[in-house]
Amino acid sequence: MGVAVIRLAGVGKNYGPIRALHDVSLDVGASSVTCVLGDNGAGKSTLIKIMSGLHPHTSGEFFVDGVPTVFSSPREALNLGIATVYQDLAVVPLMEVWRNFFLGSELTAGRYPLAGLRIREMRRIADAELRKMGIAVADINQPIGTLSGGQRQCVAIARAVYFGARVLILDEPTAALGVKQSGVVLKYVAAARDAGLGVVFITHNPHHAFLVGDHFVILKLGAMVMDAQRGAVTLEELTAQMAGGDELEQLSRDLGRP
Repeated sequence: MGVAVIRLAGVGKNYGPIRALHDVSLDVGASSVTCVLGDNGAGKSTLIKIMSGLHPHTSGEFFVDGVPTVFSSPREALNLGIATVYQDLAVVPLMEVWRNFFLGSELTAGRYPLAGLRIREMRRIADAELRKMGIAVADINQPIGTLSGGQRQCVAIARAVYFGARVLILDEPTAALGVKQSGVVLKYVAAARDAGLGVVFITHNPHHAFLVGDHFVILKLGAMVMDAQRGAVTLEELTAQMAGGDELEQLSRDLGRP
């Protein structure tokens, strides 16, 4: 793993009396994929919200480039190169691919309020950046809603890379996809890592995680129950821990199934 861009040291989050996250420590370095796994209610969403600047942590320390940090908004996180791609992508289905690529960051010419869009330049850049990531779109002018779910995820990844992301947080990017489309997304997760980004891959699928992961963290009820580097854990161990670990073995014995 490269130098840690993000470091969490004993981070926790309380919502009133509810403890959503407790004593989570992990490093996210350049050119690496950190997989955070867990079932519903494990604390994955809370962890995303802290790293993306949506919610501040309530205990522990959160460092960016070694500097103690408390974000007050997602824009602050984005300004430091931390980009988040959520499962429900923030795209406008009827808008062209290139317009979604630049959505909210359009290139303009002239002065407000008479500034015009540099449409030709945005089309060219979007097409070039997608091709650079190996994403082949038949027509950069087609509505993004005509692309598959996997392709839309890949456009979002390429967009984050272009706009200077150093850490890319992916929220369950393969959850609603079939095997083939999941493979497409995983390919571009690896491409983002190879481009030098630190990737935080949030998932409940240990098979997908093991295909691309360099570091594996499993959350349960807001706490870490596994923290292992690749080479120190097998897919079988990862899957067993995700399925319940010792609790699953006890349940098997209780049901008389060795």
